[in-house]
Amino acid sequence: MTTSFLFNGQENADYTILLAHGAGAPMDSASMTANAEALADAGFRVARFEFNYMASRRTLGARKPPPRADTLIPEYLAAIDALGATGPLIIGGKSMGGRIASMIADDLHSSGRIAGLLCLGYPFHPIGKPAQLRTAHLAHMKTPTLIGQGTRDPFGTREEVADYTLSDAIEIVWLEDGDHDLRPRKNLSGFSVGDHLKTMADKALTWANAIAGKV
Repeated sequence: MTTSFLFNGQENADYTILLAHGAGAPMDSASMTANAEALADAGFRVARFEFNYMASRRTLGARKPPPRADTLIPEYLAAIDALGATGPLIIGGKSMGGRIASMIADDLHSSGRIAGLLCLGYPFHPIGKPAQLRTAHLAHMKTPTLIGQGTRDPFGTREEVADYTLSDAIEIVWLEDGDHDLRPRKNLSGFSVGDHLKTMADKALTWANAIAGKV
């Protein structure tokens, strides 16, 4: 299947971000669109793509479940090749998409193909199963990594993540009262989802400039 992309941001942006979707929602979901638009507003060129199982839902109408995350690695690598970014490339994604990107990041970074990794709501463990951690490779991560995480994300709260062994290459921007889509309860937190997405995107640009040696 040919990789199709959705783009946001200027073609001549300093950095391109390639984002994969989460397990249950497509690349044009409200959450993915809001994240892409916020990152584009901050100055990034953003490309979104879909894994084949998700794309097939559009043509076949069947709700195919996602396969095991590691089996999607070849599709992510193929998307990088198809994108053909010429400037600094950051890979990542929402939830599962970011997790898959994290599995390939170190090899790509060591060969100079990517500048960093951006994860939006990392699924540190399945919901309700905090003992089933997905963090082993994160302890030794060498790729500069930024994770945007809501403090009440059911896939990994701030309190839970504080006890994990994570590489010093990983930086987490915590968004107060945010859920897995970084949405806060405004009446409790005083923040809107727009506030959090802007904070995340602005932090991503500062981080990207830092890893590129521009600050």
